[in-house]
Amino acid sequence: MASSPARTLDVPLPDGRTLHVRDDGEPGDDRLSLVLHHGSPQSGLVLSLQLDDARAQGLRVISFDRPGYGGSSRAEGRRVADVVTDVTHLLDALGVDRFVTSGSSGGGPHSLACAALLPDRCLAAATVAGVAPYDVAGLDWLAGMGDDNVEEFGAAVAGEEQLRPFLVAGRQAILDAGPEGLEASMRTLLPPADLAVLGGELGTWLHASMADGLRPGVDGWLDDDLAFVQPWGFSLDDIRVPVLVMAGGQDLMVPLDHGSWLAQAVPGASALLDDDAGHLSLLAGIGRAHSWLLEQAG
Repeated sequence: MASSPARTLDVPLPDGRTLHVRDDGEPGDDRLSLVLHHGSPQSGLVLSLQLDDARAQGLRVISFDRPGYGGSSRAEGRRVADVVTDVTHLLDALGVDRFVTSGSSGGGPHSLACAALLPDRCLAAATVAGVAPYDVAGLDWLAGMGDDNVEEFGAAVAGEEQLRPFLVAGRQAILDAGPEGLEASMRTLLPPADLAVLGGELGTWLHASMADGLRPGVDGWLDDDLAFVQPWGFSLDDIRVPVLVMAGGQDLMVPLDHGSWLAQAVPGASALLDDDAGHLSLLAGIGRAHSWLLEQAG
């Protein structure tokens, strides 16, 4: 299920857009803030087990819908690096100075962008089953992905004209499936480890988050996919804050090779590579990321 942070608000941005934000704190909250970056296609709805664990460890959870998803205005043509401007305005609006950050799946690159481009404010970052940059030496980017993802990202490389109709059909399939139909609609992407968790709270939350994110259409999803297969707008070599890379050996959405490559490419990165985990089941151990981030933040 989706959990319920203390408040939701819409943060106005200088360019006229708004970000839809969920904040599990209040003005003056002195807990360390954890900024979450959601997967693709999803929204900033927070998984209950993640929120509960973060609270128990003393973290203030802040999440937001990326542009074009849920309640946030679209930013057509955005790069991965552009998330840093939005996060900066978001933090300023909430009165937050320093923070740690974590991104799951499609949120992973956005977490790394904060690590690279906000070193004075971002104390540490985690990427959880997050994709690596496209077309880099030493990584066959599509190898090991399920058929649906191979087709999706092949369309992304071809461009919007081919990608948009694919995503429109995918959006309808997700909305029609409901939580009970996710297994059938995602069958090429689900290894045994993920099938084992799909029928419980995690599956209910996943569908709710996808339906919420896709409520206005596919623009957020499309902009994410196009951004992933283009230059991200920053270099991993520039990262100087601690980074944790978590990845699962059974993952058919973002194969383990992405995590292994990131663990080598990000300077000084720590790796938590779980051979028995899939893409979704990795979230069951998200408390490990919270503990690590707190340790690095001091």
